[in-house]
Amino acid sequence: MSDCGCEKARRDLEEYLRNEVCKTEQADIAEHLANCPGCNDEALVSRTLTEVLARSCKEAAPEELRDQVLATLRAVQATH
Repeated sequence: MSDCGCEKARRDLEEYLRNEVCKTEQADIAEHLANCPGCNDEALVSRTLTEVLARSCKEAAPEELRDQVLATLRAVQATH
């Protein structure tokens, strides 16, 4: 394994976090993140953002908001 450097680690970070890189690249990026506080911080932000978005996508919209969206959709459809 070798440290892949900041440029590669940051370029491939999203794919790395989704486990979409080959095992060699995964090991190289993991090693870099373990030794580079800046890139590790960026990875933490990306992980946190991904987790928050995933949670928010699972929550149902408030009933009032859903009613407003549906009413707007119906109004738009009626004019077309």
